[in-house]
Amino acid sequence: MEIAAAEFDRMWADLHAVGRNPATGGYRRFVWTDADHTMREWFTAEADGRGMELNVDRNGNQWAWWGSPTAGDALVMGSHLDSVPEGGAFDGPLGVVSAFAAVDAARAAGLRPTRPVAVVNFVDEEGARFGIACAGSRLLTGSLDRDSALGLRDTDGHRMYDVLRSAGHDPDAVGRDDELLSLVGTFVELHVEQGRDLVDRGRAIGVGSQIWPHGRYRFDLAGEANHAGTTRMADRRDPMLTYATAALAAAEQARADDLRATFGRLEVEPNGTNAVPSLVRAWLDARAGSEDELRRLVAEVERRARQQAAQHGTSVTMTTESESPATTFDRDLAARLSARLDDAPVIPTGAGHDAGVLALAGIPTAMLFVRNPTGVSHSPAEHAEHADCLAGVAALTAVLSDLAG
Repeated sequence: MEIAAAEFDRMWADLHAVGRNPATGGYRRFVWTDADHTMREWFTAEADGRGMELNVDRNGNQWAWWGSPTAGDALVMGSHLDSVPEGGAFDGPLGVVSAFAAVDAARAAGLRPTRPVAVVNFVDEEGARFGIACAGSRLLTGSLDRDSALGLRDTDGHRMYDVLRSAGHDPDAVGRDDELLSLVGTFVELHVEQGRDLVDRGRAIGVGSQIWPHGRYRFDLAGEANHAGTTRMADRRDPMLTYATAALAAAEQARADDLRATFGRLEVEPNGTNAVPSLVRAWLDARAGSEDELRRLVAEVERRARQQAAQHGTSVTMTTESESPATTFDRDLAARLSARLDDAPVIPTGAGHDAGVLALAGIPTAMLFVRNPTGVSHSPAEHAEHADCLAGVAALTAVLSDLAG
């Protein structure tokens, strides 16, 4: 493990400054931007340095192969390298760096894999630029419609189709890749925990049991632009009040039922300090322990928004931008990994992951979580202690040895 620890530290240091805002410590590694290209170049160099064959699939996902890529039944490890706006250092990159370090540890121990092993970097997992999470893995599995995806635009109006072409990828080749999927036998994703379950249990490593169902919903709230100083309150058609009602309804309902509801993105027109808005566009991220609970939560938010809109002369249009069902990871695989890792706790997560997309596509899938002492994620406060990171590498190495040794 000494070699793996040294390589982990080197790789982590190499990535530290890429896309980092020195004023906040947060990262902005959006897909197909300069920061993302730098991360992808790093991945290529790491594969080359280990003599691993590098493939980039039709959707832009990167694969580094130890063994023949075409042999089939591959054990695949990895995660993603992009980030949310002002995200933390660990969400995504920890899984990719740990996968390379696990390969180093296995090689140092003299392991000769009985099946191909690959490290993967799934592109655009966070969806920060085009608004669709897990785009790379969802396009790969066909769970995201290619034409809808290619028509998406970022906040500057650039279409995904044009961005891909500018980045040197063929947008016309995007879509489900049955040939590649047939080569994957098992997928294991290591990820920093996005919560405090492992902290409360006093354990460094956990095994994933399931992902809560979740969705992203856009609310278009229309009213009438007017002067902030001359328009009487009774005469206003202010969509910001409708938004406020929706946000409060989401928080109240989620708190009452121990669910998750977040309005984290907002666009306002004309966006003037002294103007009543004409349009408020707001995005709701909602998650629940069951699909019925999720539907009830979103329906209640929409009902309360429409009720307020009817009273104040505004309108509400809700669009479901993405929805993912409950995802249960392979139970036998989770039990096997838990036993291999000193009875590591098997825990659920409310966060979406590429592992969930592959699990829904029928690929035997597992997740490992590394303790996060802050419990905070999607923020510069996201953290994992160095010793716990190395414990994650050791756990992933044990999994590699167990599943491919």
